[in-house]
Amino acid sequence: MKKVYHKLVRDKIPDIIAASGKKAVCHVVDQETALEMLATKLQEEAVEYAESREIEELADVLEVIRAIAAERGVALSALERIRAEKEKQRGGFARRIVLEEVWKIEKQTEI
Repeated sequence: MKKVYHKLVRDKIPDIIAASGKKAVCHVVDQETALEMLATKLQEEAVEYAESREIEELADVLEVIRAIAAERGVALSALERIRAEKEKQRGGFARRIVLEEVWKIEKQTEI
């Protein structure tokens, strides 16, 4: 009996499967495909965190982010600089602000 996955997995997963007495059929993908699959993986991991709120799932999100940065040739320090600059310009989420509505204000004309 087999189960089909066709998803990107962590590097040691084939070894873990083999150690459990099962056979894993795997292949290596090119960078473009890896980036597509990592984007899908990021969504999966984000949903898992949103549903469970477990820190372990948040760590999985971070691992996928690290992998995407590495595939794109971006150092984590560079990613952090970009994040810090955005926080400086637009703020973070510390104040827990929820935007409800935005109204366009019409200018009053004087008569």
